[in-house]
Amino acid sequence: MSVACGVECVVVLGCLRWGWKRCTYIGSYDSESWPSATPDEFYSVPRLCRLILAVYEPDLLSPKYAPAGGYRLNPDWVVKRVAYDHTLGHAPPYLIYADHDNREIVTAIRGLNLLSESDYKLLLDNRLGKQMFDGGYVHYGLLKSATWLLNAESETLRRLWEESGRCYKMVFTGHSLGSGVAALLTVIVVNHGDRLGGIPRSLVKCYAVAPARCMSLNLAVKYADVINSVILQDDFLPRTPTPLEDIFKSIFCLPCLLFLVCLRDTFIPEGRKLRDPRRLYAPGRIYHIVERKFCRLSAFVKRCGRFPPEVRTAIPVDGRFEHIVLSCNATSDHAIIWIEREAEKALGNLREQDAEVITTPPKVQKFERILTLEKEHKDALERAVSLNIPHAVTSAEEEPPEEGSSAGKEPREDDTGPEEQTDKSFCKNARDNWNEAVEKLFHKSESGKLLLKRDNSASASGSGSTTER
Repeated sequence: MSVACGVECVVVLGCLRWGWKRCTYIGSYDSESWPSATPDEFYSVPRLCRLILAVYEPDLLSPKYAPAGGYRLNPDWVVKRVAYDHTLGHAPPYLIYADHDNREIVTAIRGLNLLSESDYKLLLDNRLGKQMFDGGYVHYGLLKSATWLLNAESETLRRLWEESGRCYKMVFTGHSLGSGVAALLTVIVVNHGDRLGGIPRSLVKCYAVAPARCMSLNLAVKYADVINSVILQDDFLPRTPTPLEDIFKSIFCLPCLLFLVCLRDTFIPEGRKLRDPRRLYAPGRIYHIVERKFCRLSAFVKRCGRFPPEVRTAIPVDGRFEHIVLSCNATSDHAIIWIEREAEKALGNLREQDAEVITTPPKVQKFERILTLEKEHKDALERAVSLNIPHAVTSAEEEPPEEGSSAGKEPREDDTGPEEQTDKSFCKNARDNWNEAVEKLFHKSESGKLLLKRDNSASASGSGSTTER
């Protein structure tokens, strides 16, 4: 009897300890060791959030839902607005904006519409490990949506970039569901920039706001130099490993789902999570907006726990927002309107901190910060390899694209010379071109095993040497 009582006490104490640790875990712990972002690298985030909000606005000339200070855009520079009537359920509504002030061509994609059946179909078009892509796994429905958007708008984007003197940045941004579409769209464009007039990788950027988990860990780290994820404090979506289709099936009982996922993940070792190539993650470099610290166990959380927001940034490999935060703010922190407000405040705080040292040279020079960002990306790639992340490669192992062609491009029998390929034929075959471009990033062996380009080349050379013998 005494032994049974002792075991019962140990179990109860263990459960209490687990409950205490989970209930006192706050979102700021995920990035407490990360360095602060600089105003220059975070400058675009509030502006792009306002552009995403503009997609929701029925009339930009007479706005009804404008954020504080307005959208601060020029309606005459809006090149195209596409609603559900035109996307026919293939993609969320989006907006193309030629930002001449900041020398950018922006494609902004709205988030999930809870009243739209087509958005649910897009989310549900996936299962774990269904879609292999560019040496990793991605969300199948979001990839199809990104391909459709490129088929529809590639000629418009190409024309705008060439009319700008081929010097504007091409920026893709989205919120929630739209963030996954924007991220995968960016991956396709980076690998096939020649199909958009030859735009280089350095001029392509993506800002995924409240990002969905849409790509495997090796891809999330590989494209961290072009994709940036923006997360507000306790946002549930980037932290929930449950597939998107399951999350939004349970959208009306989300607290129950988050608790069960939190309980389940407690018993899954970190190494097992990292070694699962099908597990999806938030893409790219992460900017974490932190505004609350430990004061969250009472109803006064929103009053006594808020601080001036700060922005931390890193390219995490292990510990990449793996902990569910049991917080009453988990869903409100996902709202684009709150992210825009806190991002604007955070940018103001970053500028004030810089202004305080205006009489002395800045601690981090701009050129030095650029080198630091490049080094962080290289270190993250090497960290992924050292942790044996499936299909991870270092920067030295990545195959550079051949001059005049896109990464992963293979010759086709029906290819014509560059002189014979006119703009007219490009427009006519745009849909076939982008579908073929996406297919070229798939790597699958005869046995169905996922292979990288270097694996394919190695196996080919090996079979060739065997034949010679």
